Amino acid sequence: MSYYAHPTSIVDEPVTIGVGTKIWHFCHISSGSVIGEHCVFGQNVFIANSVIIGNNVKVQNNVAIYTGCEIEDEVFLGPSCVLTNVTNPRSQVNRQALYEKTRFRRGCTIGANATIVCGITIGRYAFIGAGAVVTKDVPDYALIVGNPGRQKGWMSRHGLYLKDQSDGLMVCPESGFRYRLDEGVLKCLDLDEELPLPDHLKVGTKTYDSFKI
Repeated sequence: MSYYAHPTSIVDEPVTIGVGTKIWHFCHISSGSVIGEHCVFGQNVFIANSVIIGNNVKVQNNVAIYTGCEIEDEVFLGPSCVLTNVTNPRSQVNRQALYEKTRFRRGCTIGANATIVCGITIGRYAFIGAGAVVTKDVPDYALIVGNPGRQKGWMSRHGLYLKDQSDGLMVCPESGFRYRLDEGVLKCLDLDEELPLPDHLKVGTKTYDSFKI
């Protein structure tokens, strides 16, 4: 077997699970799901039927990923975050044929205990703060906090707050990558959004607080 599943976990058939993926204690992977390579699923994760998950995705403890969710490469789902698939659920009304699509674009982060209301798209490298309640589409690189979720600013691919510079550029203090905002869309000038980080930038060397000094 090219992936690891802890003996306490249940993996229904048929499923597709990529090389190097690790599934830890008390998880349930439902039939028809497709999971990429080198993913990690913490304790008590549920993946529903026909969910599609990309490569190098990290899912922390106590997360349920329901039918209708599409998870692209390098997404991070924090502990106990909540994903949904019906906007107006009722126990007495069967809407299983009406599950809404929620898309988590490449590299986005969903913080611990955040709630993502279904039918929206979380943009590439967006950062949803802990406990936020997100009810509408989120732009690439946006930092969203609060209930209801509101944009507070922009985050770099390394998860650091980007500050405006006098020349109109924003620079990540960890990677040195430059970002520019053009008509409400933030783009990285030094690396295409669909490309992985170069190897020398894949390991953090300083804590978040150290960048506040």
